Amino acid sequence: MLISSPHQMIVNMKKWIPLFFCCCLALSACQNNAEPGPATAAKAAPTATEDTGQTTEAQPADQGDRPDYVLVIHGGAGSIRRGVLSPEREKSIRQALQAALDAGEAVLKAGGSSIDAVQAAIIPLENSLHFNAGKGAVFTHDGTNEMDASIMDGATMDAGAVGGVTILKNPIVAARAVMEKSPHVLLTRKGAETFATENGVETVDPSYFFVQDRWETLQSILDEENKSGSRYTAPANSKYGTVGAVALDRQGNLAAGTSTGGMTNKRWGRIGDSPIIGAGTYASNATCALSCTGHGEYYIRYAVAHDVSALMEYKELSLSEAADLVINEKLVKVGGAGGIIGVDAQGNVAMPFNTSGMYRGYLKSTGEKVIEMYKEEE
Repeated sequence: MLISSPHQMIVNMKKWIPLFFCCCLALSACQNNAEPGPATAAKAAPTATEDTGQTTEAQPADQGDRPDYVLVIHGGAGSIRRGVLSPEREKSIRQALQAALDAGEAVLKAGGSSIDAVQAAIIPLENSLHFNAGKGAVFTHDGTNEMDASIMDGATMDAGAVGGVTILKNPIVAARAVMEKSPHVLLTRKGAETFATENGVETVDPSYFFVQDRWETLQSILDEENKSGSRYTAPANSKYGTVGAVALDRQGNLAAGTSTGGMTNKRWGRIGDSPIIGAGTYASNATCALSCTGHGEYYIRYAVAHDVSALMEYKELSLSEAADLVINEKLVKVGGAGGIIGVDAQGNVAMPFNTSGMYRGYLKSTGEKVIEMYKEEE
């Protein structure tokens, strides 16, 4: 429409302005009467400046059937057969596993983090003579105790590890210090010990780790080497003594940790899978948290812990399916012995192993609790 004069323009504007405002009022009424969507409903919740006058914590997302928390532990896999241990020793081992579960649950029940629970559960295992970690660490070929440990936070993907340490009472504590107080992931030997000492990690004289039956095992192996002329002899009836824990906390965060004394008679500064992220330990909130125990060289070559997580993420397998595929098919085909423990983001637990036994246990906030040692208990 052509406007012939300013006067005509003003006349036309007077005609259209009332109609424009009527349309605006009608649209506003429709929006107010509409059922609120998710964004509208969320916006309508009370805040510190609205109806309640108090700041309210955000409510967690619907968890469905997920437990509030889950803790899984292991004390190593290998040649663990019913009848070999005395009833007294078996009872003592089960009590040690129970103590580790209790320590971790105390953290989770109080609303603590999964990373705190993992550390809390591993420390009693490191302090026990029954397991090849910390106090119970086996001897190297040279008659020393060299320990490895790692820890990983599934919420942040941060990780820390130490390898070949000889004076740190609880290597898992040192691993966490690496994660939280250094820009690195893995520190080894003297450097790791210096860093840990500077950051307040408890140290002990190496004699603290001397355990008589561990020493006698080494001596029998060395005698066999002298007789056969072999440069390296693995212990017969090997038990892959590693300890570990994985946890899911109330906030839905996952964490994993592993600690070990390695293999009896190891030489040349050998370090296994336990301090290697993706091999012996892995955690991601997107999938699961995992801790491994077994012949470390195989776990490193096949990136066992990460492989389980990757199968869940890329092939959409369940935790149980992925863990069983890796432990009981992939590893078995290449001669790798051991096991793994895991918990996923929904609180499902897996504890497969391809040896005759594995010290293991788990608990859930629902009251479900299991402690097992032998294959036939599966």
